[in-house]
Amino acid sequence: MKKRTEKVTKEKGESGAEDDAAKSADDYQCSGNLEMDFPELCALAGINEIPLLKLRQLTAASPSTDSRAMEDSQTQISPGSPATSWCPKPCIQAEMENEDSQSAKKIIISGWQVDEVMAEVLSKILPSLSSLQSLKMWQARLTDRILISLKNTVSMCSNLRTVILEGNPIPEQSYHILIGEDSMITHLSLRNNRIGEEGACLIGSALSTVHSANKNLLTLNMAFNSIGDGGAIHIAQGLRLNRSLLCLSLANNHITDTGAACLAEVIGPFALTHEEIVERRTQLMKRDQSPSQVDIADSKCEQTLSIPSSSSLEQSSKGTKSASKKKDMPKKEEKAAALQTAATAGKKEVTKKDTKVPRGLGGKSEGKDKRLPGSEQEEKNSFVQKTGEVVEALSPLLDPGIRHIDGKVIQPGNTALVSLNLSGNKLTEQSLQRFLASVVGQGEGGLLRLSLNRNCFPPDCETFLKIQEMMSLKDPLNKTNSCQVDDEQRQAA
Repeated sequence: MKKRTEKVTKEKGESGAEDDAAKSADDYQCSGNLEMDFPELCALAGINEIPLLKLRQLTAASPSTDSRAMEDSQTQISPGSPATSWCPKPCIQAEMENEDSQSAKKIIISGWQVDEVMAEVLSKILPSLSSLQSLKMWQARLTDRILISLKNTVSMCSNLRTVILEGNPIPEQSYHILIGEDSMITHLSLRNNRIGEEGACLIGSALSTVHSANKNLLTLNMAFNSIGDGGAIHIAQGLRLNRSLLCLSLANNHITDTGAACLAEVIGPFALTHEEIVERRTQLMKRDQSPSQVDIADSKCEQTLSIPSSSSLEQSSKGTKSASKKKDMPKKEEKAAALQTAATAGKKEVTKKDTKVPRGLGGKSEGKDKRLPGSEQEEKNSFVQKTGEVVEALSPLLDPGIRHIDGKVIQPGNTALVSLNLSGNKLTEQSLQRFLASVVGQGEGGLLRLSLNRNCFPPDCETFLKIQEMMSLKDPLNKTNSCQVDDEQRQAA
């Protein structure tokens, strides 16, 4: 009997210790010190083999994040680089902004599986890293459940804007949850994830539909997948009403002229569909029924411009003092005196021709329909921009450039996209002609870089050379280099 009771007490003690450990892991408060928090949380979570933690301070020679560097990284893979190198033992690399132990700027996990227990550890640690801006997972064997956990973790990180998930094929292809309408991610790389037409369809819908659109994603890298023509059509559909995405790479995705035709169509003027026209009419009705943003800005600026001057304030203060001295004056007479003083101040302010916007709180304006002349109108516009009251961006369906031609409603096209990479696909000269027509239709705006190398046409193709010439003229980096050469030649002369 004694032995049995001892066994029971031992089992209870062990189970109680496990409960305490689990409770401690849940209640553990991260300090933001990755070197201290990570091993502690792993031990509390019951991880036997705790991954190594390598800290590396960023140097001036670190890769830059300019547009050309990002575009080049979309077509070149360097498996031997420190960021993507495979290590025999699980390891987390942290790039530190400075010597401070709480300055982790980038977290890199490469070559080992992130299971649900490790995902829970990361969900507690990553939000505590206030300087964290980038997260990279290369061949981490993610699952759909871990991806959902990762999405929730990223949303809790205040400054995390760059997410790189490469070499992580997921059967459900649910990568679109990372770029929902409320997502704050600005740079997303999904290279080499075996994304097919189904995954591309979900991503295209996340970019935009008739009723919603992602407004924060700036770059999307989907190179080295298998979306094909069907996937390219879905991505093009998502670009119709998306005006935030600047750089898109669909390199090496088995795209032919069929898919390229839809991509070329969306960057140039295109006709709205019946569903888009219906939504446009709905938005027009809502805009007409609600006060326009310009009128709101006018009224706010007029209130700011009608602030009493210093002289009027002095007179009103004198009037107040005189009114307070007359203790025997009835309340009606006091009100009449105050109204008379305010009216006098208002008249003097109206006659004053001062175009500067005074600081402080505004009074009432004379009329809502009044328009500000000349410099005051310019000051009103700058006031609106500085105050940020008008936050909501104009919907592409309400673009003032929309025209009615031959019974169709023509949208000017997606001119927000400045870089498109279609290298390594199966495009022929037929696609080149479509892209040339779309680029010409964009005018001065729109694409600055269009990569069409390694496709099914000769490099000396006339249409291809024309596109390259147009891109070189529009590329601001080429213009800067040419200006520097001209300045050097002038100095030499």
